[in-house]
Amino acid sequence: MLYPLSYEGGWGPPSVAGGAGGAGGELHDSGGPALARVRGGTRPPRITAASERDQRPQLGWPVQVLVTLDLLGIGVFAASVALAAVRARLDVFGVTALGVITALSDGILRDVLLGITPPVTLRSWPYLFVPALTALVVFRFPPAFVRLRRAVLPADAVGLALFTTAGTSIALVAGVPAVTSCLIGVTTGIGGGVLRDLLLRQVPIVLRRDVYALAALCGAVVVAVGDRLALPAGAVALVGATSVMALRVSALHRRWNAPVPG
Repeated sequence: MLYPLSYEGGWGPPSVAGGAGGAGGELHDSGGPALARVRGGTRPPRITAASERDQRPQLGWPVQVLVTLDLLGIGVFAASVALAAVRARLDVFGVTALGVITALSDGILRDVLLGITPPVTLRSWPYLFVPALTALVVFRFPPAFVRLRRAVLPADAVGLALFTTAGTSIALVAGVPAVTSCLIGVTTGIGGGVLRDLLLRQVPIVLRRDVYALAALCGAVVVAVGDRLALPAGAVALVGATSVMALRVSALHRRWNAPVPG
């Protein structure tokens, strides 16, 4: 464990009073962080060492990466929600409202859990513009999208991957422990899908079938491990999102399901 060290007076290694190292060096502890004080000689500049965690290289998440992940997740998820709304025969207001509400709910939930108020998605216009425009485009060209019925779940998988990765990354940047960051990332990833299914009067997918939350958890763990190893942010985000999509799509094609009664 590293403690803040303050050298005043002479220069030399810290030592206990009367001990070796430094000219008459004394180790003072005034009830706070340990202070090493060396007396005599020329006074050097003050040297401060941070805590052990601060000394560890941290994963530098550029703002552009976080915002891009957030907006991509919002756009893709708004498209999947709008597709489901069109199939449910909702009108233009219903499609747009459902797309915006569910696409933004993940980010709002994440920010509330992290104590970021008001949520970022409610303070910046692109977060409202992207899902609204996406939902309107899906509604305006329904035949093209309805023919892509099988695209709903893959699009949902992409949204799950991006939201999970962004949620975990932002939690880590906020200084939240790795385990809690993973839980926030998973909650962020599955929250919008749960709300979508409830608004469409369906039992949420995450509660009835498919490998859904487990895929999100795998991606969140990848991001947390990348943070621990101080790997490049872009590469970590890409690998984390890819792992979520790969597991989710594989589960869809191979029909992997959690066990059910009977």
